[in-house]
Amino acid sequence: MPTQLTPLTKIKKWDANSVRDTYINYFKANGHRFVPSSPVIPFEDPTLLFTNAGMNQYKPIFLGIIDPSSDFYGLERAVNSQKCIRAGGKHNDLEDVGKDSYHHTFFEMLGNWSFGDYFKEKAIFYAWDLLTREYGLDPGRMYVTYFEGDEKLGLEPDLESRDIWLKIGLPKDHILPGDAKDNFWEMGDKGPCGPCSELHYDRIGGGRDAAHLVNKDDPNVLEIWNIVFIQFNRISPTELKTLPSKHIDTGMGFERLVSILQDVKSNYDTDIFLPLFEAIQEIANVRYYGRKFGKDDVDMIDTSYRVLADHVRTLSFAIAEGGIPNNEGRGYVLRRILRRGARYARKYLKFPIGEKPFFSLLFTTLAKQVEVIFPELQKNADFIKKVMDEEELSFAKTLDKGEKLFESHVKNCIATGYKMLDGKELWKLYDTFGFPVDLTQLMADEAGLTIDQESFEQAKKLSYEASKLKAGSQKTSEIVILNVHALDKLQKKLNITKTNDSFKYTTNNINATVLAIYYDGSFVNEADSGSNNLGIILDKTPFYAESGGQECDTGIFFSENCEFQVTNVQRYGGYILHTGVLRKGLISVKDEGIASFDNSRRIPINKNHTGTHVLNLALRKTLGETYQRGSSVSKEKLRFDFSHDRSLSLEEISNIEGRCNEEIDKNLFVYYADIELPVAKKITGIRSVFGETYPNPVRVVSIGIPVEDLASDPENPDWINYSIECCGGTHVTSTIIIKKMVITEQVGIAKGIRRITAASGNKAIEIQMLSQHFSERIEFLTHMKFGDAKKKELKQFKAELSTSSLSILDKYELTKRFNEIDKEFKYEVKKVQKKDSDQVLSFIKDYFSNSKKQYLVKYLNGITSSNLKIINDSLNYMEHHQPSKSICLIVGDEANKTLVHGSYICNEATNKGLKALDVSSLVSAHVGGKSGGKGNVCQGTGMHFEYIDEAVDEVTKLFREIL
Repeated sequence: MPTQLTPLTKIKKWDANSVRDTYINYFKANGHRFVPSSPVIPFEDPTLLFTNAGMNQYKPIFLGIIDPSSDFYGLERAVNSQKCIRAGGKHNDLEDVGKDSYHHTFFEMLGNWSFGDYFKEKAIFYAWDLLTREYGLDPGRMYVTYFEGDEKLGLEPDLESRDIWLKIGLPKDHILPGDAKDNFWEMGDKGPCGPCSELHYDRIGGGRDAAHLVNKDDPNVLEIWNIVFIQFNRISPTELKTLPSKHIDTGMGFERLVSILQDVKSNYDTDIFLPLFEAIQEIANVRYYGRKFGKDDVDMIDTSYRVLADHVRTLSFAIAEGGIPNNEGRGYVLRRILRRGARYARKYLKFPIGEKPFFSLLFTTLAKQVEVIFPELQKNADFIKKVMDEEELSFAKTLDKGEKLFESHVKNCIATGYKMLDGKELWKLYDTFGFPVDLTQLMADEAGLTIDQESFEQAKKLSYEASKLKAGSQKTSEIVILNVHALDKLQKKLNITKTNDSFKYTTNNINATVLAIYYDGSFVNEADSGSNNLGIILDKTPFYAESGGQECDTGIFFSENCEFQVTNVQRYGGYILHTGVLRKGLISVKDEGIASFDNSRRIPINKNHTGTHVLNLALRKTLGETYQRGSSVSKEKLRFDFSHDRSLSLEEISNIEGRCNEEIDKNLFVYYADIELPVAKKITGIRSVFGETYPNPVRVVSIGIPVEDLASDPENPDWINYSIECCGGTHVTSTIIIKKMVITEQVGIAKGIRRITAASGNKAIEIQMLSQHFSERIEFLTHMKFGDAKKKELKQFKAELSTSSLSILDKYELTKRFNEIDKEFKYEVKKVQKKDSDQVLSFIKDYFSNSKKQYLVKYLNGITSSNLKIINDSLNYMEHHQPSKSICLIVGDEANKTLVHGSYICNEATNKGLKALDVSSLVSAHVGGKSGGKGNVCQGTGMHFEYIDEAVDEVTKLFREIL
């Protein structure tokens, strides 16, 4: 057993859990509501790879678009500990992890927020009071920063914050100005932003002056808390607007705070990481962690401890909440993290990655460690371990391949006399095979070679671009968007009430009044016909705004004065914005008219949406526990993503589709009602979308059982047999209205996630009718006589069948029947080809048996299976049985427009100057097409039958002249 180099730190007063609890309880006592951590996979925010700050889930509040039905609506103060990942994208700490004492890819962010409530003075007081009174930190070791201003941006210094710190009693030389880089926080290129004040703590203390070490990446002078004063909205790089409401957004690194309170010099010396280190030592059977960094860590084992402990946290939480290692976006980043960790385990800990599991064993320790605060790890333990094991095994194989490829690159480089390896190819080794960059450099040095760094960096840059998610996949140019300033003007200056859209569930064609018109970034009183991308807000509407995967309604608003075509409907902070084109007349504020959605579009959408609920239940009954990962509902089809680790068998698809149609045929009533969210969560078997937040009260949709019955007895085990979901979409009133459902596709979209595409209603019936049509065509094909007509029909049928949207089950059976017919046809083709080939060969044999000539030039017409195989068979015969003779053979069937030709020229003729390629080229010059070959043999195709006689005459003449 290895010996421990240094004793583990004895934890004195504060353990990690008590640090977290103290923070949360302090702010709860000061009127803050505790909000649980949102998932690290931000399903509702496509602009983020991972949740990287505590404020992410509050963005709708900062942007002023929070919906009145949201649980956060009206929230003034909040506190939580947010799980965060910073790896990939703008905030990326991956390459720093392991090298120092404080960088992590996964960390907890302690935060408190004020939304239009308290501002600078109280936020600063809370921070100071908590740190010095509750946690007992030494005020003399504290340094703070404030924004010094920026003339280029036109921003004044934040003297208010400076003066508040002075008022609290902090010495002037501990209050430091900072530039925009350190002290002006921005959400992104656009959006809410503002100055901030950072709190830094000197680990060493002792009365020394550490002001010059603030924000200098000194491991002993750490930033522990950042208080952001959100008071501006960035419109462009040069334009800021003051926000209607001012907010507080704070973030304190949990791991750093724990290290300070436990009086250790590294985050990794706390009880957050030490249990993981003990597990690593036991799993890998290496020496104990020695707290060494940089050059002192000669064997890189301590660095490996830090890398592996950090990476298992990142991977565990990401996979638990829907992140799957793959080659795109966040999945690409997760794969890099796992492979980076596995490389450290393999290279420095000498652990046999691929032969034995590593991360899944380490995960067990982590899951037990955080079970109380983050129970989701234990809940998803089997799935997490399976993903980790599969990725490790895959990586072990690719790493072996990478080593072999590197060796081949070195050999090629040496063979060509170059001393520089292609950087692009070496980056591919890392990017594709996970081959360590540092090992690549080391092996290159050992081989006496350098690496083309320019091409390496260029390839690296292109690769990293692949790991970034692009914000906003929708063409926003076609959609009018209300920003925070427009919403503030609606509410506070124009006094426009929020839209009543409760009619979307019950009524169409309602009387409505135009309250606001939005055009080209401004509110106007009127607009005339021809205006595109016009937005109107009504006092009430029956239109459904896009939400929850369901497409929005389209339709019309018309009055005596106008006709407005609605092409898109979106919700912004409780206002329903109808975007479209004014087809006729003049539309004005206060116009009264009728709002009407397109019912012919809404009805199939309703069917498909209820269809997703029916499908969700059928999946659970067939496959066991599955979780919804997303959905899309349109007029044409429904799409449903769910957790499952393998492709569905035909039997499973048959069972799922059968159960769906059984549920539909039962004519079950579809119930819905708004109930309290805590009650809804208790209902046995209730389904919700993974990662989505729901309002309180929440709308519950149930099939076959009244929602009131569910709410009165939520934990009744019988409810598991019903479709019960949190859902704000529109639905049919009874399942029988759906009529029919067919599953048309199933694919894997990521590891552990499958996607089913299906159709319902009239579309499903159309698909069934199409299947019947294909079945009838197959029956017709069965009785067709062999020939070109059947060949043409088979080709067309195959192309149409492969591209048609059909039931998976029907398509399988149709393909099976087609393949049998196609197989029989191909067998007949081979028989005919053999017969024709034998006929041609017989002619050649007879000719040379009965003729003393040394050559043959002949056109054989009426050979129905004219193809290059017949030519090749003939030329092959000549080469092996008549090697001293020469031939130019043209075979065709004018009725079928097939024409092929070939030449074999014996060695004697070749020596006299007659070349096979010259002969075939001469034929092609007359009949068209192309020819090619080498040596004694050449062949080609053509299309001009009318010039065959000329070709025969020319070639015959050539043969006579030379032979």
